[in-house]
Amino acid sequence: MIGIKAIAAYLPQGRVSNFERKDKFAITDEFIEERIGVRQLAVCAPGEGTTALALSAFRALAEAAGLEAGAVQALIVVTQNPDRNMPHVSAELHGRLGLRESCACFDISLGCSGYVYALSVACAFMEANALDAGVLVTADPYSRILDPQDKSTCLLFGDGASATLLDRQPLFRPGRFTFGTIGKDAEHLACNAGKLHMNGRAVFNFAAKYVPLDVAEVLARNDLRAQDIDSFVLHQGSRNIIDTIRARLRLPAEKLRFAAADYGNTVCSSIPIMLADEIRRPEVGTILVSGFGVGFSWSSTVLKRVA
Repeated sequence: MIGIKAIAAYLPQGRVSNFERKDKFAITDEFIEERIGVRQLAVCAPGEGTTALALSAFRALAEAAGLEAGAVQALIVVTQNPDRNMPHVSAELHGRLGLRESCACFDISLGCSGYVYALSVACAFMEANALDAGVLVTADPYSRILDPQDKSTCLLFGDGASATLLDRQPLFRPGRFTFGTIGKDAEHLACNAGKLHMNGRAVFNFAAKYVPLDVAEVLARNDLRAQDIDSFVLHQGSRNIIDTIRARLRLPAEKLRFAAADYGNTVCSSIPIMLADEIRRPEVGTILVSGFGVGFSWSSTVLKRVA
């Protein structure tokens, strides 16, 4: 069965400090550390767009995993901010990398839940078509759609990318998935006239209510209990969201961490950036992943070590 063989993360070198913007937004050190939890944001360099981010992540994966470009049979990119409307980012990335002509390429337009959704899609697609090696890329530079005067968004969102190698000799295999959407509330986190707008209270209430319920559901679907999970890797919306979910699930801090303090909420890349470290820890055998946010959508699954 198809599963995760390796993951590589890429964060651009640019950084914007939230501490240096305290006076501008009338915020305190406590607000930065305890509420949003983001000390600084990773920001793309001028001219470093979605395809460039994706290319850096893919190359990091190829180097780390010894992946030959000619072996890739499927390339799937998750993004909501392509460099241009067409062609799709995966096709542009395919051309930059010189992948085989028989490689399947397509994009998935999803935000914070995108990695988990795409993991299900990619694994099912590869199984259905007898493909042996695929790469799932996430790249969504939100810095290009942020209003620098909007406190609710510009203090939270950072740029980043990831690349996940999927094959038939994996380290981890996903179990059963859960999915959900509350589309009637999607306008609370939306890009209007080229700028991101967020109702922070609505987003918080959504995450605090639905994510604990979904975690319980995905545990039940996989015949597991919370104590069977070694690590909970949740979308890094903010420290306040993570702390609230942890409290409602009654989990110890070491099992559910906020890890985005030095780069920010990287949307669809937040989960794989954390997973890149988690899957290398030999003591971690079972990981619950849950993505939630844009579209007021969510998806979760359990990853089990098999090698």
